[in-house]
Amino acid sequence: MATSAAWPKKADAWPRCTGASILAATGLLDGRRATTHWQYASQLAAQHPAITVDSSPIYIRDGDVYTAAGITSALDLTLAFIEDDHGAELARQVARDLVTYLQRPGNQAQMSLFTAAPAPRNDMVRQLIEHITSHPDHDLNAAASAARAGVTPRHLTRLFLEHLGQPPARFVRQARTEAAAHLLASTALPPAGVATRCGFGSTETLRQAFTSRFGISPSRYRAAQTGHSAK
Repeated sequence: MATSAAWPKKADAWPRCTGASILAATGLLDGRRATTHWQYASQLAAQHPAITVDSSPIYIRDGDVYTAAGITSALDLTLAFIEDDHGAELARQVARDLVTYLQRPGNQAQMSLFTAAPAPRNDMVRQLIEHITSHPDHDLNAAASAARAGVTPRHLTRLFLEHLGQPPARFVRQARTEAAAHLLASTALPPAGVATRCGFGSTETLRQAFTSRFGISPSRYRAAQTGHSAK
């Protein structure tokens, strides 16, 4: 296990949601894929190189070993256990009793686009991000975004890589996908309507982006969030 020197000294700064480190110390995670709270994923990976640490999902099942990212994600994993053993209806009833999400899929990212990181210091990039996230249905290709910002597409790409770690097109796709997730969970819009509102050219484009981002189809995501059967 990690020595005491590896942990913060103040009691209120001790790591939380890091139960995976206990499993790692026993060797049970060697050769497996596992997750933990995103703040401590790099530390877990450095201390246990035999583990494939993935900080993105809220929980991971690898065979008969399960790891979760934090307190609320452990609740999602618990609801998944209940659904596997006793069916979706009981899982939804438990979620309602606990006044929590009906159930998030395990591949849902720990970090949301809208909460993951502080706004970049560059005013132009920050303003463009606000426009993208507020208007996902607009023309947001590289040329249009660069023109809006008053820079060349090449310079815009450099700024996004510097401040966000990804090119503009990838950020736009992520923003649109997160917007779609919000609409699927909070509205009754049909998939075609969600695709249009979020700037996707078709429901198939929406499905591909959503599956790539969350590892689950839009219909299954909506079913997990609302309790309505996927079509």
